[in-house]
Amino acid sequence: MFAALKSLHSASSGRRILSLFDSPDRARDFSVTACGMLFDYSKTNIDAEIRRALLDLTERADLAGKRDAMFSGAKINETEGRAVLHTALRTPDDARILVDGTDVMPGVVATRNRMARFATGLREGEITTPGGRRFTDVVNIGIGGSDLGPAMAHIALSPYADGPRCHFVSNVDGAHIHDTLALCPPETTLVIIASKTFTTIETMTNAAAARDWLAAKVGADSAGGHLCALSSNLDRTADWGIAPERVFGFEDWVGGRYSVWGPIGLSLMLAIGAERFRAFCRGAAEMDAHFRQAEGADNMPVMLALVGIWHNQICGHATRAVLPYEQRLARLPAYLQQLEMESNGKSVAMDGADLPCDSGPVVWGEPGTNGQHAFYQLIHQGTRVVPCEFMIGARGHEPELAAQHRLLIANCLAQSEALMRGRSLEEATALMAARGLTGAELDRQARHRVFPGNRPSTTLVYDLLDPATLGRILALYEHRVFVEGVILGINSFDQWGVELGKELATALGPMVDGSEDPAGKDGSTRMLLARLRG
Repeated sequence: MFAALKSLHSASSGRRILSLFDSPDRARDFSVTACGMLFDYSKTNIDAEIRRALLDLTERADLAGKRDAMFSGAKINETEGRAVLHTALRTPDDARILVDGTDVMPGVVATRNRMARFATGLREGEITTPGGRRFTDVVNIGIGGSDLGPAMAHIALSPYADGPRCHFVSNVDGAHIHDTLALCPPETTLVIIASKTFTTIETMTNAAAARDWLAAKVGADSAGGHLCALSSNLDRTADWGIAPERVFGFEDWVGGRYSVWGPIGLSLMLAIGAERFRAFCRGAAEMDAHFRQAEGADNMPVMLALVGIWHNQICGHATRAVLPYEQRLARLPAYLQQLEMESNGKSVAMDGADLPCDSGPVVWGEPGTNGQHAFYQLIHQGTRVVPCEFMIGARGHEPELAAQHRLLIANCLAQSEALMRGRSLEEATALMAARGLTGAELDRQARHRVFPGNRPSTTLVYDLLDPATLGRILALYEHRVFVEGVILGINSFDQWGVELGKELATALGPMVDGSEDPAGKDGSTRMLLARLRG
C-alpha cells in the first residue's frame, strides 16, 4: 500500500528540510488556508512529488465516497452497524439527513432547542433549585468523551464563561468527587450525570456519591431537583427521580468522543450561553463544509491527515506532540489523545484481516511555553524524532498583556525554526571557542550543544480562540482522524479495546472485597490482591 511512498522517503531521507526553502514559494505552496485559519506544513520533508503520492492514497481509498457516506447517514461503523453522525449535531436546522429512511434532523433540532431553553432559563434564574434559589455551580459527572470534551472546551472558552461555575468529575477515585464537591454549595449546585446508558460504572458510582451528598445537605426529597441527566435511558433516569424535562438524550450514531456538540456539551452551554454554544457549533459546521467541498491539497483536514500518515506510517515516527501555545488549550492534547488513539488504535482492518502497517500514533503534549522547560530537551536532542504540531493565536484575550502574547508567539515560532534548523558541530565549536575553550574540552562541550535539526513540525495559526474558532479546530481534528482511518482501512468509530478491562474489573470486584476467592487468577494478580486487601 505504501511502497511508492516508502521509496520516496528513502530517496529523500538525507535531505535537509531547510533546503526546500530554496524555493521562495515553499511556505505558500505547502500551507492551507481555510475557515480563517492557516495550516503550515512547509517545515516537513514533504515535497511536491511526495504530496502527489500521498494524495493518491485518498483516491485509491475512495475518501470522497466514504466521506459522503458518513455525512449522508450511511452505517459506516460496520462492526456496530451504526451511522456516524456527530456532524448532524452541528448541522443547520434546515438540513435533512436520513438514517434507515427517517430524517434525524427534527429530533436533533428539538433537543438542541430544549437544551437552549434549559440553559437560558437556568442562567437567567427562571429555573431554580427546589428551594427557589438560583443555581450557582454545576458539576458534570462523566468519563471519556462525556468528560474530556466539555471539560476541555470549558477551559478553552473561559473568557466567555459568564454562567454558573462548572466543575468536572471523571475518575472513580473517591478523591475526585470528594475534592470537587468540597468546592460547591450543595443548596445551589446542579449535578449533571452524563451517561448514554446510565450504566457506566465509574460515572454512576460518582453520581451515587453526589446524590448521597445532596440528600445529606438538602434532604432526600429535594435531591432530585438538583439532578440533570444526559442519557437515553429514561427508565433509569426516572428511577433516580430526575424529571423528564431535565433529561437530554442522544442517538447511538453519536460516539462518546465525538459528542461535545450535543447534550454532552450542556455544561459548556450553561457556562457560555446558548448563543455562544451555537457559534461553537457553527465553527465546526464551517469546517465540515470545507472538508466536503475543498479539493486535494486545498483541503485542510486531508492535508493534516496526510502529514500524519507520512510521519507515522512512512517515516516510522511513533508519536506526535500536540503543542498549543495557548494556555486555555491545556486539555486539548488529552482530548486529542482520546480522539485519535481510541479511534485509530486498531490492529484489524475493516475486513477482519490483520492490519499490514502501524496504526495510529501515540499522541501527547502540553501547552507552550511550559513544555519547553520539560520535554523539549528530548524533542530537540533525543535519539527519536517526534513530529510536532504547534498551534498559536494571533491575538490573546488580554490586550493589556499584549507584550506577553508577542513573547509567546516568538517562542512558538522559534521552536519550530530550531527543530528544523538545528545547530551543527562547527557552529557549536565556534560558540564555545568564543567563550575561551580550547582543545579536548572545547570538543567535549561543543558536542553537548549540537542540535541535529531536520525535525519536522506543522503550525496551525488562528486569529483569536473564540467559540467558533474552537469549533473549527475540533472539527479539523475529527476529520483528520476519519481521513487517516479511511486510508488505513480501519473503523475509526468503534472502541472494543476498552471492553476487556471493564469486564475483568467487574469480575475482580468481589475478589477485592473478599467475597470471592481469586483462585482462578494468575499469581501476580493474587499477590497484588492480597497486598491491597491488607
